[in-house]
Amino acid sequence: MCVTLAAVAPRRPDTLCGAMEIMGIRIPTVIHDTDSVRCAGCLEPIAGRPMRVSVLDIVATEAPPSWASRSPINPGPREFHSDEAHVRAWMRRSGYLFCRRSAVREIMRPVRLPTDPVAWGLCDGMHRDAHEFVPA
Repeated sequence: MCVTLAAVAPRRPDTLCGAMEIMGIRIPTVIHDTDSVRCAGCLEPIAGRPMRVSVLDIVATEAPPSWASRSPINPGPREFHSDEAHVRAWMRRSGYLFCRRSAVREIMRPVRLPTDPVAWGLCDGMHRDAHEFVPA
């Protein structure tokens, strides 16, 4: 006998089956559960393999930073649907600008912009000409 979880979580058609028994005690087990990964762009579950994007560390310091200090950028990795629009939605929501001469790649490099207050742009670093930052 199997029980569908559609009434509990309508977006998860997982099925509980009594596939395991230990010392005569029936233990219902979740057979299929892959909804734990959510897209950082749209916050919806990702079916299949997510696209991961990491932001490189700003600079390598000579001395280790204090535990009391905080890094201005959380490097991730973050997971997204395979569409580039989801990564750009996360950049927009996080306040990053996007270099229009680059593409969304697995590793993005932060660039500090000479503004007040401080702003950050993200670039893939694959071009040799000047950055052109635009809202993501």
